[in-house]
Amino acid sequence: MFHSRLGCSSISFRHQDLGTALRTMKGLGFEEIDLGALPGVCDHVPYELDAAAVEAVSAEVNASGLRVRSVNGDVGDLNKVLDADGRAARERHLDALLTLTANIGAKALVLPCGALDHTPVRSVEEDLDLVAAQLIGAGQRAAEFGVELWTESLHFLRFCWNLERAGLLADRLAGSGVGIVMDFSHIVASGEDIEAYLDRHHGRISHVHLRDAVPGNINLSIGNGDADFAGGLKRLAADGYTGHFSLELETRDITHDERPAAAAKAASFITDLI
Repeated sequence: MFHSRLGCSSISFRHQDLGTALRTMKGLGFEEIDLGALPGVCDHVPYELDAAAVEAVSAEVNASGLRVRSVNGDVGDLNKVLDADGRAARERHLDALLTLTANIGAKALVLPCGALDHTPVRSVEEDLDLVAAQLIGAGQRAAEFGVELWTESLHFLRFCWNLERAGLLADRLAGSGVGIVMDFSHIVASGEDIEAYLDRHHGRISHVHLRDAVPGNINLSIGNGDADFAGGLKRLAADGYTGHFSLELETRDITHDERPAAAAKAASFITDLI
């Protein structure tokens, strides 16, 4: 019913428990999903991810019959300087997320581009160096699990919140194998231009998140903001992008009861554009 390259993030139904969200997405006709594992945003994957939790989530997702494109996770602020105990805890959490990613057949684990704060811990350059080093290290670890490591950058709420910082991070990641996730809503919310973003990240995009926005507000349903999806998807195709798209409808302009219909409407709209 929807384009085979279009999936839906479980974050779109974060108000439901994991099993209900999986059934909702499958019932709407989606065959592929992204699995939300972001503390404070989507609790479908416990942040305290021990072996039992990994096994339970893996079993539930695999039983759904849905393909998983990526796991959208978090292992803490990548520009935070950690002591030995902190590094060990992060490594354990990363391994748990990578185990989950591999267990459910996902292509990649997605990590953020720094803390939920635009202010650097030390300096912009030093923080960018640290974020890049953490992502590259995580990418090397991911390869051992047979999966990829991607980062969502630019992200309006995170350290790499504008085109300049996202571009500087991309420069540091060049040649590392770490992929870039493009999100229409974060680009628009930051006041940046989709075309300029694609100019800066030409050939670097591994995955695309779809949600609408206006400057300063990322939480709008598709069609209710300023994002040029037609132009953006046309440009991606012209650039040779052959990856997938995911509706990440963490919106706040509709009720929970309206979410299934809104997701189906958005999927039909985007399917026509792809």
